[in-house]
Amino acid sequence: MATDRITPARAVYPPSEYPVKVRGKYRFPPGLDHNLIWYAFRKFRPQDPIYLFDHLVQAYGPVAHYRIGPEHIVFINDPELIREVLIVQNDNFTKERTVQRSKMVLGEGMITAEGSKHREQRRVAQPAFHRRRISAYGEIMVREAVALQEQWRPGAQLDISQEMMALTLEIVSQTLFGVKLNAEVREILAAINQIMDLYHFLVVLPAAEALVNFPMPQMHRFRKARARLDTVIQRMLENRLRFDQPHDDLLQMMLEGAGVDAVADLSPEIASSLRDQVITIFLAGYETVANAMTWTWYLLCQNPEAERRMREEIDKVLNGRLPTVEDVPQLKYVESVMAESMRLYPPAWAMGRKAQNDFELGPYYLPRGSTMLMSQWIAHRNPKYFPDPLRFDPERFSPAASPRPKFAYFPFGAGPRQCIGEAFAWMEGVLILATIAQKWCLRLVPGHRVKPQPLITLRPKYGMQMIVEPQ
Repeated sequence: MATDRITPARAVYPPSEYPVKVRGKYRFPPGLDHNLIWYAFRKFRPQDPIYLFDHLVQAYGPVAHYRIGPEHIVFINDPELIREVLIVQNDNFTKERTVQRSKMVLGEGMITAEGSKHREQRRVAQPAFHRRRISAYGEIMVREAVALQEQWRPGAQLDISQEMMALTLEIVSQTLFGVKLNAEVREILAAINQIMDLYHFLVVLPAAEALVNFPMPQMHRFRKARARLDTVIQRMLENRLRFDQPHDDLLQMMLEGAGVDAVADLSPEIASSLRDQVITIFLAGYETVANAMTWTWYLLCQNPEAERRMREEIDKVLNGRLPTVEDVPQLKYVESVMAESMRLYPPAWAMGRKAQNDFELGPYYLPRGSTMLMSQWIAHRNPKYFPDPLRFDPERFSPAASPRPKFAYFPFGAGPRQCIGEAFAWMEGVLILATIAQKWCLRLVPGHRVKPQPLITLRPKYGMQMIVEPQ
């Protein structure tokens, strides 16, 4: 096995020791001496954002400043300052450029929408994620996990990342949209994988939004993949309106919220809005959990003692039967395994906000238009809050563990934009682990290279090739 080097973040300074650089009326943190574009022609080329963030923390501490062209960027690795941006001063911030670029795929869905549009979409969707309703989803989660694992054979070599993607996509489609995708699962995955392969190209390319229809190979592949997604979702909407009785699910809530009772009501504007909402929930609902599960299987195979303890708890609680929602509160160590996995490999690995007005942040005074970046990858590896941060230790999340600031660990974000499906994801992860671990052990293929790839979510760059062994 080859695993790329990972370094922990440096411990934070006390607020009184934060260095300040004064430029006119503004007070900036220390940071890179040159514009980031300048480094493209030097030995230090921070093309990987995780590498860049780690360098900033190692060199400048918990708050660092740099520029991309005329834009001011501030990277924060301090729990209180992260809270200040996401909670206290939330009204002064919108999503930053990378998220805005995601509109090329997601449109005006819940992740990218701002203001009243975001609040209305969240209001419509909220009942689907109520705790009582989520409990009813547990049976589907377990049933689909069983269906997947019954396709596996001893000694088979599988890309577990794609297996988990197929599983969680089927789960979200059935629980939230009342649709069993079957063969369409692979069609949707192929389209999304195609878009993910173009992610860095779409983010880096200047004015990418204006060049979507430009005759270049990358944009042709992007348009083709996006059209495949649109076709599947349009078919799903029309089938519900033509053939299905009303359902008590998220899709029905979206249709009712848009005032749609029949196919004739699907004007191009309404169809586009529903498409944006559906594809956003699809992506957020399956991609994050699938990546969390993939990294968890990898970490378990690298840490046999933790794997042994997890299986002991599963055997004790379940005694050979399949798990149910009622078992989730008893599977404490399973949940801690998932929490520790998302500490080391958070599916949502970074987030950003853009200031609408000049503002103060700790000892700093920053201009409007500044982008504030925060990284769960970096924050979750801070040795001040996670001693020996590269060690996989689920006990960090046991009831007896020492308390830590909330924003030292925030895998699902926080504040008004916190992931609406957090409770859904926790329950799904625990049930999937408890179901599959009863029957199978997963072992990394010898020599397989494991490297995190920071796209919209944190994927394994080369997949996760593992061998299936009977438990």
